[in-house]
Amino acid sequence: MTQLSIIFLGTSGSWPTVKRNVSAIAIKRGSEILLFDCGEGTQRQFQKSNASYMQISKIFITHFHGDHFLGLPGLIQTMQLNDRKKSLSIYGPKGINQLMENILNLGYFHPDYKINTYELNDEDSLHFGEYTINIIKVDHGVTTLGYSIQEKSRPGKFDKKKALKIGIPEGPLFSKIQKGETITLKNGQIIKPKQILGPARKGRKIVISGDTKPTKKMIDFAKFADILIHDSTFDSKLKDIANDYGHSTAYQSAEIAKNAKINKLFLTHISPRYLDNEILEKDARKIFKNSYVARDFQEIEVNYVG
Repeated sequence: MTQLSIIFLGTSGSWPTVKRNVSAIAIKRGSEILLFDCGEGTQRQFQKSNASYMQISKIFITHFHGDHFLGLPGLIQTMQLNDRKKSLSIYGPKGINQLMENILNLGYFHPDYKINTYELNDEDSLHFGEYTINIIKVDHGVTTLGYSIQEKSRPGKFDKKKALKIGIPEGPLFSKIQKGETITLKNGQIIKPKQILGPARKGRKIVISGDTKPTKKMIDFAKFADILIHDSTFDSKLKDIANDYGHSTAYQSAEIAKNAKINKLFLTHISPRYLDNEILEKDARKIFKNSYVARDFQEIEVNYVG
């Protein structure tokens, strides 16, 4: 089974603080890293974490406020200085192509490895074999995208007693049928996975809201997610300010989490005014108990359910 984990590299909103850098979330799936946003200093956050920026295959930018993309020039150059050879794909809203052209013409630097850029729209889906990246346009005043990573469904539970009764010997054939492969016994009998396995089980799902005020679209987008990472810039006392600036409160994020029936909510894009996580966690836990303020360098293992 492929390991899936989340590494929070930057959880502050607008500008860095002593304890928090600006937005960057790494999702590590096996040996591949998907990076969501790249605020200034992200390459140094990688160096202080257990993840390697050299494993990044794709970068997804939510929008073009500086605290979400200004780390790109430094990260791209740092990869070059560490002899990166494989290509890098960068995705974002309309304008990402021009932005990257500008970045790649800064100063006297140009990478030797290939960088591919892709402009995304609301409700696009990107298919990468074992997982899909889905896109949603959220509500932040400027064009901003939310993302989900959704794994393919996996084979149902293996019924060992049924397998032995049918005549499948323990060993390699067990392994094949557990992977969902059709097998042939020595006597020529063909056994299909559905004869041995239970109903297919859903793959893991992680949703990243991007900067946004609460939107009903997010409830459907995040439905049944294992993890929702949602903009929670302020607490409920500052609801009007939050929404006026295109952000959510911790309580509003929790409302979305509850209605979407997710497993865990992580609050991010925390305003620098908060030195105490408890204020936001308490605000969210009034309505959704499984709410946590994300911390820089916190690692979350996303396990299979069922």
